[in-house]
Amino acid sequence: MTKEKSKIDLMREIRTEVAEAKDSPLYEYRTENNYFPVIGQGSHNANIMFIGEAPGKNEAEKGIPFCGAAGKFLDALLESINLDREAVYVTNIVKDRPPGNRDPLPQEIEFYSSFLDRQIDIIQPRVIATLGRFSMTYLLNKFDHGMKGGSISELHGKELNIETSYGSISFLPLYHPAAALYNGSMRDTLLEDFKILKKYT
Repeated sequence: MTKEKSKIDLMREIRTEVAEAKDSPLYEYRTENNYFPVIGQGSHNANIMFIGEAPGKNEAEKGIPFCGAAGKFLDALLESINLDREAVYVTNIVKDRPPGNRDPLPQEIEFYSSFLDRQIDIIQPRVIATLGRFSMTYLLNKFDHGMKGGSISELHGKELNIETSYGSISFLPLYHPAAALYNGSMRDTLLEDFKILKKYT
């Protein structure tokens, strides 16, 4: 079995486990609305891994992360550094859509985070870029970083180091692309912050 094949199999196991997780706090909401779990999309050998917060309605209907308006802006951000979306891996900390696109609850983050942890270990990216404050906060706490407790307004665009199970990697907190849809200045900030990722392309 090749290394790539084993990564595919490991990701498939996660997909199956999430889909069948009746103890998930969002299982009933997903099944009642005929939504899909949104596991992730992209290269399993990506240098850059993007981690958002939770799927929205479009994502849950298709089972694809960042496929709505925020996803189109994410594509534009990637294009700004000449990077194809297929070359990165995109996921969320919470794998099912919360009702009404509300913020994920602590118990939802706690439930789904173990799947995210496994995805990080499978892909072993050189840099993790978080999209929004929930994934940023979770990972700063998980890796017991000295900047944990910091706000996204303080930390966005700052390249940090974290110690993972497979070595030291870079960590880049970013604003969520959805925020830029309603705030033009944040769009410019994201475009500027994204330039940091260019060295990993």
